Amino acid sequence: MTITYNKIRTRIHLDRITSNYRLLCKIGGAVIPVIKADAYGHGLVQVARVLAQAGAETFAVGTVEEGVKLRLSGCAGRIVSLLGPLDGEEYDALFDQNIIPFVGGFAQLEEIHRRSEQWGRPLPVSLKFDTGMARLGFVRDDLGVLLERLKALPGVKPVMASSHLATADDPEGGEFVREQGGIFDEALAALAEAGFKVEANLANSAGILAHKTLHHQSQRAGIALYGCNPFLGTDLAELGRGLKPAMEVRTPVVAVHPLKKGVSISYGRTFKAPTDMTVAIVAVGYADAYSRGLSNKGAMLVHGRRAPILGRVCMQLTAVDVTGLPEVKPGDLVHLLGGEGETITPEELAGWWGTITYEVFCLLGLNRREYV
Repeated sequence: MTITYNKIRTRIHLDRITSNYRLLCKIGGAVIPVIKADAYGHGLVQVARVLAQAGAETFAVGTVEEGVKLRLSGCAGRIVSLLGPLDGEEYDALFDQNIIPFVGGFAQLEEIHRRSEQWGRPLPVSLKFDTGMARLGFVRDDLGVLLERLKALPGVKPVMASSHLATADDPEGGEFVREQGGIFDEALAALAEAGFKVEANLANSAGILAHKTLHHQSQRAGIALYGCNPFLGTDLAELGRGLKPAMEVRTPVVAVHPLKKGVSISYGRTFKAPTDMTVAIVAVGYADAYSRGLSNKGAMLVHGRRAPILGRVCMQLTAVDVTGLPEVKPGDLVHLLGGEGETITPEELAGWWGTITYEVFCLLGLNRREYV
């Protein structure tokens, strides 16, 4: 759902996404772009199209429904659903739209085989292994039974094996990364011995950049595709050099007025002017997916300079300090994210917000988008 009742515009630089993809391919070889959740708020169809032009042949979405949307948009590449089928209708959609699901449960295998008899053909699947995330997937103790069931279910055609790293972006988490890699290798060896030839993928963005021993036939790139360095602020930050954030968000100033010393602003009177000030009221608030948690913290860019947020973020309005910034007037565009020259980075905004860049992108991406 796109937020249509505001003045905010989220601008997506598609050329930067393409640049990030090519950089990751140089490091990781065959890279599968992860474009789930509407491409992390950047636009499912638009991002898939430019990446297909850049050479991407496989795309990873979240739900089966998202995969159907991508297929119906004209995408001719392989589409992988990371969540796999969650209800009955989605099983038929997998066959109908040629979507490869992640499958991590025996009941799913049985249902796919049953549906394959109705469709008259097997369904290619990616076997999902839980190597340490403890969410979804077959575990090490399932291997024996899994191989037996796969041999007995010709309607299930394993073409891929996948798992997900839990600590790849933590420079201190290398031991657990290697442990997960070892468990995944055991699963791959068992599949090969049983005669199943699959394309393996384990590495995420951080895995592509820092854990090359865990590269397999393909890798899945998520957050780095959109320009965020998973190692920013660590000793490994250099590994992500060259990644370019693709999203910027702007909104207009609606009013500018003085705030006298001692006068409070916004709900709760959480900010009182320590001296005479000038404030700008900006058209953004928590109804626009701009967190109330930014109250009295962080900043926006006004005329290319940082303007601290004052008081509580309201439903559709937020106040910023423009003291000393000449000629600020209603209609001037303010950067909430990005900028020209001086910028507000996704990592900064996420830090003020008390979250991660993934959430910042997914939420601000709900606003109306423009593509450049």
